[in-house]
Amino acid sequence: MHASGKVPVISISRNAILAVVLGNMLEFYDFTVYAFFAVMIGRQFFPAQDPLVSLLLSVGAFGIGFVTRPLGGFLIGAYADRSGRKPAMLLTIGLMGTGMLLLALTPSYATIGVAAPLLVVLARLLQGFALGGEVGPATAFLIETCPPAQRGYYASWQLASQGVAPLIAGTVGVTLSAVLTPEALEAWGWRIPFLLGVAIIPIGLYIRRYIPEIFDQNATTIHSSIGRVLLSLLANHLRPVILALLVIMAGTISTYILSYMTTYAITTLRMPDRVSIAATLVVGLCTLIFSLVGGLLADRIGRKPIMIIPRIAVVVLAYPAFLMTAEAPTSATLLLMTALLAMLNAISGAVSLVMIPESLPKSVRSTGVSVVYGVSVTVFGGTTQLAITGLIGATGNPLAPAWYMIGSSLIGAIAMLMMTETQDRVLAK
Repeated sequence: MHASGKVPVISISRNAILAVVLGNMLEFYDFTVYAFFAVMIGRQFFPAQDPLVSLLLSVGAFGIGFVTRPLGGFLIGAYADRSGRKPAMLLTIGLMGTGMLLLALTPSYATIGVAAPLLVVLARLLQGFALGGEVGPATAFLIETCPPAQRGYYASWQLASQGVAPLIAGTVGVTLSAVLTPEALEAWGWRIPFLLGVAIIPIGLYIRRYIPEIFDQNATTIHSSIGRVLLSLLANHLRPVILALLVIMAGTISTYILSYMTTYAITTLRMPDRVSIAATLVVGLCTLIFSLVGGLLADRIGRKPIMIIPRIAVVVLAYPAFLMTAEAPTSATLLLMTALLAMLNAISGAVSLVMIPESLPKSVRSTGVSVVYGVSVTVFGGTTQLAITGLIGATGNPLAPAWYMIGSSLIGAIAMLMMTETQDRVLAK
């Protein structure tokens, strides 16, 4: 600390931004790649007489990674508030790489028997734990090191990085499908995208080692244990935590409905594969661009209007957008509807990742963001696609996803209205 008692301002570099958002990007890269090759992974590790059973087991193994996200959020988020952002971010990316490597190198069921699916499940649990603890320290680092007038823009890179991931994963998946035979792709080609993800990990570890540590023990309340961090969060900041949970819920459900558009286009609208893949790429591109737009607007206009207006627009436009697509299932209508909803969701979602950490003091900031994000993604993200598939099957109504998106967005918008504007707030120590 300076003699004046003020904490020196740290200039955040482009490398530091890359280091911070890399973990978030890898999360959605892994998500998209696994979904792309779920059928092949099912055959390799979960063989069954019925191909549908094999696929369900593969998807189930992917979904089990959601189980450990809240645990990772609790423990790693609190660790970051107790010991610093940098060691927490080094831990998460190391664990993430270990999980991806384990998945990429595990021999098939035909080679090692039941150990194969057990190792895949272990890899997913490890990745879920790491990813649950990633977003809190990373987001806290971004808003604590950037210029105060640009906190919206810098923090918006967290969500923007989620848009980069499907663009890269989709390109890799389509390229491999084009250059490899179906036999080679199923035998070993599906492992290549995961190995490419693993190859990024050492780069992430290297540049994260050299980001500045902004943890200031003189300005931050020091807790004697991780448990006390959690207790302080829930005892003293319950209202902002509950509101944040509802806000993230709305964005998470919209995100996972948009991620479901590939399956929705093929199974419900009976559209060709190439169109459904294009929808995924459109979601990624809109998330990348409009997350940054949302962050920039939040710095100029304020957090609440830029977060609330797009969410209300989702409430108003989701039903007509799905209706138009269901009644005229063409490439143009699908891509236009997907782009519109992805744009609105990205603008609102990016600002929520600014406002939530700004609403919490530094002593519990990482824990609060990690817990809210981990619980929301597990409870709502992990069940969204199952819920809307069940609703479509039970009602026979292809517009069921629209109602699910509308209901959650309405709840989220109400929670946003109840939050306190943080644009000009000095970050609490």
